[in-house]
Amino acid sequence: MSKLQWKCTSFSELSPHQLYAILQLRTDVFVMEQECAYQDMDGCDQQALHVTATRDTELLCYARLLPPGIKHQSPSVGRVITQQSIRGAGFGKLLMSKVLDYCQHHWPDQAVTISAQQHLETFYCELGFVTESKPYLEDGIPHIQMRRLPAARE
Repeated sequence: MSKLQWKCTSFSELSPHQLYAILQLRTDVFVMEQECAYQDMDGCDQQALHVTATRDTELLCYARLLPPGIKHQSPSVGRVITQQSIRGAGFGKLLMSKVLDYCQHHWPDQAVTISAQQHLETFYCELGFVTESKPYLEDGIPHIQMRRLPAARE
């Protein structure tokens, strides 16, 4: 089995095949699996950085990073996905570790915000996020706003 290939790319750097794979995975998970009809293509992808993990040519993990001021005052993370077939094997934590590294690289010393599905609160708390809101509905699914402060420099 080959190693995961991680990339963080702008929208303009995505090939048509990469973009198709991203949109297909987002639809598979958020629309089909979670049975949530919502407007996935919200006009933010063009301003985002797209974190992908592929093995061979198969997209296994994905997250979207938005610069400060797009959805929140701080940089934010969204559309966090691991393919259903690999869940439970630690790929979600690996994805978020990469995401936080990329956020630190692109927006040094800034907090990171996420609108997390409420049932994943413990997962994100284990990664250093702190809950900042009461639950609210987003696309019919309970969410909470969470923030992770930048790591202290030594």
